[in-house]
Amino acid sequence: MTALSPADFTIEFPDATAVYEQGRERGLHTGAQVFVSHHGRVLADVGLGDARPGVPMTAEHLTLWLSAGKPLTAALTVRLWERGLIDLDAPVAAVIPEFAANGKGRITPRHILTHTAGLRTVETGWPTASWNETIGRICAASLDADAVPGETAGYHTASSWFVLGEIAQRLCGRPFVDVIRDEIFQPCGMTDTRSSISATELPTLSERIAPLWERSRTGLALLGWHEPPRVTSPSPGSNTWGPIRELGRFYETLRTGGLLQPKSLSAMTARQRVGQFDATLGHVVDFGLGVIIDSNQYGADTVPYGYGRFCSPRTFGHGGAQSSQGYCDPDRGLVVAYLFNGRAGEPQHNRRCRTFNEALYRDLNIAQQEAQG
Repeated sequence: MTALSPADFTIEFPDATAVYEQGRERGLHTGAQVFVSHHGRVLADVGLGDARPGVPMTAEHLTLWLSAGKPLTAALTVRLWERGLIDLDAPVAAVIPEFAANGKGRITPRHILTHTAGLRTVETGWPTASWNETIGRICAASLDADAVPGETAGYHTASSWFVLGEIAQRLCGRPFVDVIRDEIFQPCGMTDTRSSISATELPTLSERIAPLWERSRTGLALLGWHEPPRVTSPSPGSNTWGPIRELGRFYETLRTGGLLQPKSLSAMTARQRVGQFDATLGHVVDFGLGVIIDSNQYGADTVPYGYGRFCSPRTFGHGGAQSSQGYCDPDRGLVVAYLFNGRAGEPQHNRRCRTFNEALYRDLNIAQQEAQG
């Protein structure tokens, strides 16, 4: 099936279009990219609205996924695990000896993937610090106050994800940007995705970049995150760029078993961290290995970066701060990825995210409220 055009999207996805338009009228965003596939059929791959003033958003624009890209690094780590190159429950220091400094000797890759490593307040120095300087800062850092690795739940925005990237570098003997390209992007057909945009590519790609904006009292303010040094500096947890369709391809490849072995995929998407209050997110949220598992049982209308009331309990994915989300509902054969180009603030975005997801389910006639325990 041919993906819908933007005009057809408004007809076939009226509820989702209404959520998007309401947000645009309220000044939350000016444009969006949306990808939807159902049982492998691409139903939507569109750009909506404007990428910049007077420049229509297209499905080809390069957008910044922020933390919605974390599962890519998680999947890379799981691939190394399934090959026997890494033990998820052995200390990180087995690969990075200097990481053990200042009480971090017990931290394992599993702790990092479940956000229980106790490193959420570490200052990395990114993007002005070099990769090696950032790793050095993290290795020299102490645990968060009162943190107990494996027990204290608190979402890590950046620090520990550099550690996963460094593990991949040391085990594979190549830079992180090359390893994730070869191990994740290429197998998933993500030919237009980058873990950063190199300084040599930036001049030729600048016209394709759709920047992020942030809501302020005076309207949407342009963020400079598409400019050096940020855009050119790899960050395994926050600096992936590409058309949002390619985030959808990642989840579609996971769904169909094309990236991970069944046992590995099952481990990645199982509830590895259950029923714990997350000190960063301010809510009880369940995690797999680097992915957020549907947590509606803790409050469907309050859980941050949730997938809406109609998703199946096995739904897994991840959001990007105040702007994007990608997920797979394996019981429905559904893959969704989207990005709103306006960071609306956490409360506004969580409402936008939840209502958009629920609208998509209604438009697809697969809305079914799950019984909550």
